[in-house]
Amino acid sequence: MSLPLQASTPSLFQVRHLSKRFGANQVVDDLSFEIRAGECLGVIGPNGAGKTTTIRMCLGLTKPDAGQIEAFGLPIPARVREAKQRIGVVSQFDSLDPDFDCTENLRVYGRYFGLPAAVIERRIPELLEFSALQAKARAKPAELSGGMKRRLSLGRALVNDPDLLLLDEPTTGLDPQARHLMWERLQRLLQRGKSILLTTHFMDEAERLCDRLLVIDHGRKIAEGTPRGLIERHLETDVVEVYGDGAARLIGPLGAMAQRVETSGETVFFYLSEPAPLLQALAGEHTVRYLHRPANLEDLFLKLTGRQIRDS
Repeated sequence: MSLPLQASTPSLFQVRHLSKRFGANQVVDDLSFEIRAGECLGVIGPNGAGKTTTIRMCLGLTKPDAGQIEAFGLPIPARVREAKQRIGVVSQFDSLDPDFDCTENLRVYGRYFGLPAAVIERRIPELLEFSALQAKARAKPAELSGGMKRRLSLGRALVNDPDLLLLDEPTTGLDPQARHLMWERLQRLLQRGKSILLTTHFMDEAERLCDRLLVIDHGRKIAEGTPRGLIERHLETDVVEVYGDGAARLIGPLGAMAQRVETSGETVFFYLSEPAPLLQALAGEHTVRYLHRPANLEDLFLKLTGRQIRDS
């Protein structure tokens, strides 16, 4: 996470009362937020919450039905071409050119911004090093692993040395090692003063990288704040997870010890602020297993958006 930001830190990007409907489906509904210089703003929400549509509107790819978007003082989409000179983008799905090797992908992308050839050639080794792809400079995307492709996409998004990065689920599909390497690279960018808008389904990623979080559901903002501040505001301090076939029968005799109880499959979640009595009672239960932990962002996500699976 980047250094703490002051309230007076200037805003680079502003969204005001943004709305978008597709047919009868209200995808984005009166959404407002801002991104300040040097911060990482995370956007989390279930599938179909409107995250990707919001990013597409921020890039001028989808026209909003209502609301205003302003990047670096420029209205979007009216002056999006100018704004994009200072923006880097990593979309959900790789858009690397399969016919070009890593070096050529960087070189050709740099030309889209009208950068002088000498500037592009100077930046290519730096971007390959940043992406940890020096040994793959002549490899084409088909020869790269999923993690390598994502790192190349991130490196390509930096070719114009942007002030703001819009990252739409940049680590989806990566193994833990590749995710951690991507996190390290993103933290380096924040330390260099870059700003990031990050959508993610990984709550540990959001807690690790984001200064502030925007929680959206059904296209509306339902919560906003720092990761720790949101947890303290909306959740009990402790969670006890009880597993096993006999877990559900404990809700009756032990449920009163918790402020809130939820069930998912064979697991019962006891949310509470004074865990000692419940843990003492569970110590004598030998037919179930249990885990005591502090409340986290995943608990917040599930409380605010529900546990029901959504396909879209």
